[in-house]
Amino acid sequence: MNFEEARARFPVLERFAYLNAGTLGPLARPTLEAMERRAKFDQEQGRGGREWFESMLTLRTSVREQLADLIGASADRVALTNSTTDGCNIVLAGLELGEADEIVTTDSEHPGLLLPLHVSGARVRVAEVAARPTAAALDTILACVTPRTRLLALSHVLWTTGQVMPIHELKRESGLPVLVDGAQSVGAFDVEVGELDFYTVSCQKWLCGPEPLGALYVRDPERLRIAIPSYFAQTSIEPDGTFVPAKGASRFDSGWLAPPALAGLGAALDGLPPWHAARAAELTERCRTALAAEYEVIGESGQGTLVSFVPSGEPADVARRLYDEGVVVRDLPGTGWVRASCGWWTNDEDIERLVAGLRRYGSGA
Repeated sequence: MNFEEARARFPVLERFAYLNAGTLGPLARPTLEAMERRAKFDQEQGRGGREWFESMLTLRTSVREQLADLIGASADRVALTNSTTDGCNIVLAGLELGEADEIVTTDSEHPGLLLPLHVSGARVRVAEVAARPTAAALDTILACVTPRTRLLALSHVLWTTGQVMPIHELKRESGLPVLVDGAQSVGAFDVEVGELDFYTVSCQKWLCGPEPLGALYVRDPERLRIAIPSYFAQTSIEPDGTFVPAKGASRFDSGWLAPPALAGLGAALDGLPPWHAARAAELTERCRTALAAEYEVIGESGQGTLVSFVPSGEPADVARRLYDEGVVVRDLPGTGWVRASCGWWTNDEDIERLVAGLRRYGSGA
């Protein structure tokens, strides 16, 4: 399938220059059709009976395997969740950290990670990386490590600046457990979890799946306490609640996930082109170049697929006006920036529509 054929599968692109996968990705026709078929099957089966129940378990297994393949992991190390935030909560609750422990993070993390960090019980030390060159991130983060540090917790791609953090180097240099928020990475570029301990996945962003769905990679499930159990945490249970944990990372599954959503995600993963990463990187650079000719663009080239810039007006108002003109971007509260997300489906016309809309806004048209 070539680019034009793949792009044509997204109905929203017939109307919008869709540059907001950093929030939610566009839904393709095969994804919507798979959801509809599964919903019809559920209705006809009454969501009961052996055939229906086994089909639901088979669907969970299939999606788990697809996600594992995508990040270079084995399926028994992947839990199915509702979101990256779910994954962060599962890990931080399971580590049982306390006042004597410290976590190192960065100064540009999403609340989906920051809030679980805050309630973890540990002291959170913040490395100031966002205003510095990305090449300085490794030393800046390691400088915050102390003998009390128990965890490094940070995004693979900073959701504000688009900078790619040196997660594998941090693991190698520190030897500490590393929790990675992968909300802005998986589906945007190729990811290998390697020696990392925990890696969260958002399925409704760059993977273009329905929401709310996510995943959590756990390198050694036996060493993480089950602190937020669901039905899927156990294989047998006693009247007092004592239970035998499920094998592998499935013990951390977030519970019931709607089968139509899982079916849609499976179709979305099937539709991810093998050239998606190279295409997204190419269009991101074109977008940066086009914007930089007239606006201050944040961060460096050659990073993630997020392009933040300083608009000529109030960011929220700019984003609203662009939407009215058929361009979907978002403002980043508290920064003064607007952010464009460039996916593999982005084309030159999308970028041209963005720049033209910004010019009209600046001229008062």
